[in-house]
Amino acid sequence: MTKVSTKETIKRRTIDDMKKLGIYKKEYNRLIDIYSGLVHQYLILNQKFEDEDYEVQVESAQGGPKKAPIVAALENLRKDILAYSDRLCLNPKSLENVTAEREQKSKLESVLNSLE
Repeated sequence: MTKVSTKETIKRRTIDDMKKLGIYKKEYNRLIDIYSGLVHQYLILNQKFEDEDYEVQVESAQGGPKKAPIVAALENLRKDILAYSDRLCLNPKSLENVTAEREQKSKLESVLNSLE
């Protein structure tokens, strides 16, 4: 069984990624906290799903097969994570549509970019 990252580690990495992209603001911390919790839950459930040999179906009360509850939970978490990653501009599609102010480039960086 592999160790799952903690919620705080995920949060710290998310903030670092957002800073690298130039889109981090401290006002986003509540959203980042929720996003980190969702990712943490997803990783835990995914590990459990793997440990249970990816059991996709279980037997219903009527005796027929039905989708395993863990599969439904993982699907819902994936949708929620995608929604939050869109809001936080953490995926390529949402990042290309960003209209928020990005960090100012340094004068040296601007000059170097103009030389290319």
